[in-house]
Amino acid sequence: MIVVVVLVFVAVLALLAGAHWYVWRRLVRDTTPVRGVARGIGTVALWVLPLFSFGALVAGRAGAPFWLEKIVAWPGYLWLAVLLYLVLALLVGEVVRAVWLRSSRTSQQPRPSGSGAVPTPVTAQGTASVTAETPSSVRGTDHTATATDTVSNTATATDTTTGPDPAPAHEVKPTPAADDPRTVSRRLFVSRVVGAGAAAAALGTVGHGAYGVLRGPKIKRVTVPLAKLPRAAHGFRIAVVSDIHLGPILGRGHTQRIVDTINASGPDLVAIVGDMVDGSVADLGSAAEPLQQLQARHGTFFVTGNHEYFSGAEEWVDHVRELGLRPLENERVEIAGFDLAGVDDIEGEKFGRGPDFRKALGDRDSARAAVLLAHQPVVIHDAVEHGVDLQLSGHTHGGQLWPGNHLAALANPTVAGLERYGDTQLYVTRGAGAWGPPVRVGASSDITVVELASRQA
Repeated sequence: MIVVVVLVFVAVLALLAGAHWYVWRRLVRDTTPVRGVARGIGTVALWVLPLFSFGALVAGRAGAPFWLEKIVAWPGYLWLAVLLYLVLALLVGEVVRAVWLRSSRTSQQPRPSGSGAVPTPVTAQGTASVTAETPSSVRGTDHTATATDTVSNTATATDTTTGPDPAPAHEVKPTPAADDPRTVSRRLFVSRVVGAGAAAAALGTVGHGAYGVLRGPKIKRVTVPLAKLPRAAHGFRIAVVSDIHLGPILGRGHTQRIVDTINASGPDLVAIVGDMVDGSVADLGSAAEPLQQLQARHGTFFVTGNHEYFSGAEEWVDHVRELGLRPLENERVEIAGFDLAGVDDIEGEKFGRGPDFRKALGDRDSARAAVLLAHQPVVIHDAVEHGVDLQLSGHTHGGQLWPGNHLAALANPTVAGLERYGDTQLYVTRGAGAWGPPVRVGASSDITVVELASRQA
């Protein structure tokens, strides 16, 4: 196991090193003069920014002071997002670069002379003279050379006839050499245009994605019919919020926006399905305090996610209880017409906890509908085995940063949305926050209001 971890670490390190070298080559080396100020600044930046990223990734788990985490988090995490889209944009730019340079070279190739006949002066003796200009040097100095062709003339000439002045043949320009100043200048221009376009695309993408996260999640509404749900519970609304990720970047203001959005939707019940925090109660307890303002007729329930176990799960369970939330630790409660169950996250198995489906669902009345809160979608197969009607999960962030959705699909049965597995339905929310870079691209944050529908209604 340790060998696998080391190999993965080395592979990731090599990938990041290669990405930074590639960005330096295309954005710095190819666009700036040697020993210039711009090249020096760009080179220093591409050494310093990765250090911020490394610090942002390890500071929390290394026990660094929270103020230091805040300092390195913003530039470190944002650079990771910018790096991703810089590399993608530059790879697209490789095609533009190749086509542009090729078309430029083609436009400077010699053009064949026209197919029309050139008037030829004829003398009485049957001798024709043709004068052509040919270049004698690739340095741009043209000299004139005369070529004389003798042609047999079968006609008898009685007079000496003088033809028009000979027309010059097509002038052929040499193709610039690779080190020709014109070629070098053209390559520099193309590199700068492609580099500027890639930088603008990356910064624009990250800026838009960051705005979406900092603005706060929007409400998404989904109707889920349940065969066992009684008519009296038809239209019951559960506000599902996951992956808030309070930390050195997203703080109390982020929590307040989420609370205001949920309260405005008027839910009957609020379900927080894990990954609420990235840090200790001592550092983030005040950032979570607005959660006590949540308003729902049947209360607010909470289950742990994997990040709670990185942050002191037991302390957070106690703290959310103090805020008026009800933790479901492998247990269930009866709500109007259905059972609401919750299981601990599978990351808890490393700490002697983890999901216990038998404890949460083993002795219940199977004639009643069951709704399960579980952070990770991968436990859906256990939910099917225990007769759950609907599982509500998060964890995936919907991929968060495209094309991350394709990677998330390799590790999760459902990345986002509603799908059916046997008699069990699984709904996965994209989450209300962001982990790492406070950026979302192609997977906007949401709080989902799940409305339960009775087929008996």
